[in-house]
Amino acid sequence: MSPDLLLTGGTGTLGRLIFPRLQDAGRKVRVLSRSRHESGDGVEYVTGDLATGDGLERAVDGISTVVHCAGTAKGDEDKTRNLVQAASAAGVQHLVYISVVGVERIPVVSRTDRAMFGYFASKLAAEKVIAGSGLPWTTLRATQFHEAMLAMIQQMARLPVVPAPSGFQFQPVDGAEVADRLVELSLGEPAGLVPDLAGPRVYKMAEMVRTYLRASHRRRLVLPVKAPGKAARAYRSGANLAPDRAVGRRTWEKFLDERLD
Repeated sequence: MSPDLLLTGGTGTLGRLIFPRLQDAGRKVRVLSRSRHESGDGVEYVTGDLATGDGLERAVDGISTVVHCAGTAKGDEDKTRNLVQAASAAGVQHLVYISVVGVERIPVVSRTDRAMFGYFASKLAAEKVIAGSGLPWTTLRATQFHEAMLAMIQQMARLPVVPAPSGFQFQPVDGAEVADRLVELSLGEPAGLVPDLAGPRVYKMAEMVRTYLRASHRRRLVLPVKAPGKAARAYRSGANLAPDRAVGRRTWEKFLDERLD
């Protein structure tokens, strides 16, 4: 059987969790990648570039569902527009998109806002492209992944003094739980904007850093730093959180115990 589902971002953190779950659900998966990969183990890789549109016509040929997980901090809406145009021409019946909690509440207006929080503006613009595409669609907004928070904090912890934006809070969620939900949505009918998916606990940034330092047996001074700009102010007000959607189960502490063991 030929693949009937296309996965973008299939070689990224979330994509690598999604495609084996789709296979377990009996879907034949095609993965779009900018780099060449050998097809195998039931996965067909196609080479294409969302930024230029090269290879997208072939990627969506014969596809009924697209799960769009590829994303960057800049130009996400243009890449999504290229994908939407190809998907529309091919008669795709369902486009599933992963976005981020708070995109509509984080104002990205100044140069400072864009430098620190441009990802939110890019995601919101991509959401609007999908919603206005005419394609049947589903969008899931999730809070920050444990994996992404760990990568950021590990970078920060290389410094002798770790800067922790004061007032910032996070509600990290496990990437595997997001993958489970996206697979469930991809197997269902288009549902528009579905309820957010957030982790089980809200943490102050400094708390997350200190928990990581203890778990990794490091000693660092944690220095509170106030971030400037309207977007940072919104962050301090909790615009990136979804406490009423704390449906994730894996805590930051549990994630670190397992990852750093």
